[in-house]
Amino acid sequence: MEHALSPATLAELRRPRPYPAVSVLTPTHRREPYNAQDPVRLRNVMAEAKKQLETDPEVTRERRTEVVAQLDRALAEVDLTHAEDGLVIFAAPGEHQVWSLAREVPERVVLSDTFLTRNLVSARAAERPFWVLSLAADRVRLWSGGGDRVVENHSDGFPLTRGRENFDAERQERIGDMPSTFRDEATRQFVREAATAMAAVLREQPRPLYVTGEQAALSLLDEVGGARGAVHVRHGGLGHAGAEAVWQAVKPVHDAQARRETAAVARELDSARGHRTFAAGVDEVWHSAREGRVRLLAVEENYRVTVRDEAGGHLVPAVSGEPEAREDIVDEIVEQCLETGADVRFVPDGTLGDASGIAGVLRY
Repeated sequence: MEHALSPATLAELRRPRPYPAVSVLTPTHRREPYNAQDPVRLRNVMAEAKKQLETDPEVTRERRTEVVAQLDRALAEVDLTHAEDGLVIFAAPGEHQVWSLAREVPERVVLSDTFLTRNLVSARAAERPFWVLSLAADRVRLWSGGGDRVVENHSDGFPLTRGRENFDAERQERIGDMPSTFRDEATRQFVREAATAMAAVLREQPRPLYVTGEQAALSLLDEVGGARGAVHVRHGGLGHAGAEAVWQAVKPVHDAQARRETAAVARELDSARGHRTFAAGVDEVWHSAREGRVRLLAVEENYRVTVRDEAGGHLVPAVSGEPEAREDIVDEIVEQCLETGADVRFVPDGTLGDASGIAGVLRY
């Protein structure tokens, strides 16, 4: 199942497809006893997708057969033993994808000429993606982080390694000269190559960057002019460590940074109140988002609301499952704000006080 949503991947997912491009969404659960219902719900929503394909007069028999086969292949790839909070399946002629999300999604089936991506976009924003670069004298690894995990990135030239002919850590350790490992010219060149590769990644996918390593490694990275603006995490021994060890090393720093960012968001919202550039509540924020006026959007992490359109163009509370209900309106707002260049921040529940879970700072 897929986890990392890059801008290039999102652009590919959003391109038009031959009808029907099928999007299947269902909530999932990480723990017992709630996860016992997941297989049944998944089977039911997949059956609903096939039923809609069967009854849609615009879908030819040949195309229906092809898309149903893609849905079956996607279903075979689902691993509910490692489920998170939501599951999204895309299927179209000649392709399928399965996405596991650390954010709840509504149960629904959509047939269109594009895939439904708003829930992926919102989940990615909520995870606050970041990079971790693990520096060692013989190996440099890149990790993609978000939510409560990191996953090693095996593209963009990573991991970078040095052969035994260029590096003998055991010999250096025997002669008690490990600090010199980060002073010789070959190591400087190796770290410089890592910095260049990391800069290329950041150009394509800008994210906060944490760099782990011994102090000598971190100092050398600074000397060669790499990873400007990165947060240093003084922790060696991660060049060959697993994902959990890397995550535990950066987690305290990442959590502290998140607290600082939340405080900064609260200050911006307070300032906006005084300057009359403040919007709060789903209806007001939705209208501002559609007009492209939102500069900063703040959403409480577990805020969900089901609404429907009322005469006059306003959103009013609705009951989940009723006709015309919009169950993922928060994700729609997040996607719309990102499309218009807004800064989207998810904050802990209760942060926004009387703003009812969602608030924005307006451009005008």
